[in-house]
Formats: sequence, structure tokens, C-alpha cells
Amino acid sequence: MVPTKVPDFATHYYDGRRHPFQNLSDLEGNTLDDVLRDLSRDSRSDDAYKRTYGPKYMDMRRRTESRLRQMFETRGGMTERASPHYFCLGECRWFAGLYPDTRAIRIDLKDLPPRSTSVTYPDSFVAMALSLEFGFPQEPKPYHEQVFLLDEIPAIAERWGLPDPQLDLAYDGYHRRPFEIFVEIQVWSDDPVSRYLTGEPPAA
Repeated sequence: MVPTKVPDFATHYYDGRRHPFQNLSDLEGNTLDDVLRDLSRDSRSDDAYKRTYGPKYMDMRRRTESRLRQMFETRGGMTERASPHYFCLGECRWFAGLYPDTRAIRIDLKDLPPRSTSVTYPDSFVAMALSLEFGFPQEPKPYHEQVFLLDEIPAIAERWGLPDPQLDLAYDGYHRRPFEIFVEIQVWSDDPVSRYLTGEPPAA
């Protein structure tokens, strides 16, 4: 972790062959199975596609989002969606290289709705501390198992520093290593991203 100026924006990274702000958790049944099959095919057939989707992915994702939502609501957060739209605080080189054609959308933090925006350090999969139950590594940190509010980001940075935005972490086996490379921002409302939303199948 490095002491650094706190970014004043958040970034949503996505596969340029698909649409932004699409969430697998919004799907069920055969539609979900079809999309997961397409994503797994992309991962196997293109070495430039670095994202991994294993058989435990959706179970871990849904449990993570459920716990995240409950903890955020306990802190007074308002959730208009069952699952959030995801961002990184500032930039993340690792995410920028995740897809063959990675694209990014930036939104100023001041344009996010405070009552519908939560923050975890690092990403919510790690922060919600369910990794061990699914056979993945977990090194407990004092900021794990906590959900922060948008206006607490400066205090987070002052207390623990921020991950190095230029960190270049290898992709091979990333899901089986401690993963502490970005602060995640979750937006539980469609309003800030409404102009980007489509009815297309989600990419991630």
C-alpha cells in the first residue's frame, strides 16, 4: 500500500465487445447459463482475455453481494438494486489489461449518490471474507469485513494508504492469490449510469 493523493473519480472497466454496467447477478436460469458459457469460451479461446469464471463463481458472487448489501443497509445505505454497479477508485492497471479490448468509463465521485454508494477495501470478494469457504486464500486485514461510505474514502486512505495504481500484477492464477490491488466502489442505483444502460446480455 502506498500513501497517495486520493483520486476524485471512479472507473468502470468493461469488455469492449460488450456493454458497460452489465451484471451477471441480474440473470437467472438458461439466460445466465448461456452467458457464462460464452464468457468461459472467450476465456479459453483468447489468451488476451484474462478473466476467469469457475464453477463456484456465481455462488460466491451472490453470497458476496448479499452480505455486502446487508452490511451497507445496516449502515443506513439505500439499495435500489439487488446487486450494484462496480467501479475502482481512480485507475487500476490490472483491470485495464483484463480484456483484449478493455474500455473504461470515469465518473467523478461528486456525481455518485452518497446514500446509494458503498466502498470496500479491497474488492468486495476479498473484503466480505468468504474466500476460505470456497477454497481460495484469504489473509485477514483490519479493513476486511467492513463496508465503508463514500465520504469515508479520505479516512481509509489516511489510515491504511491506497494500493499502488501502477501495480502490474500477473494474471495467471490471480484468483488463487491474495488480491489487494484496488479499492472498490459499489453503486446501488441506476441513476448515475442510466445513459450507459442497455437491454443487452451482461458481460460481467
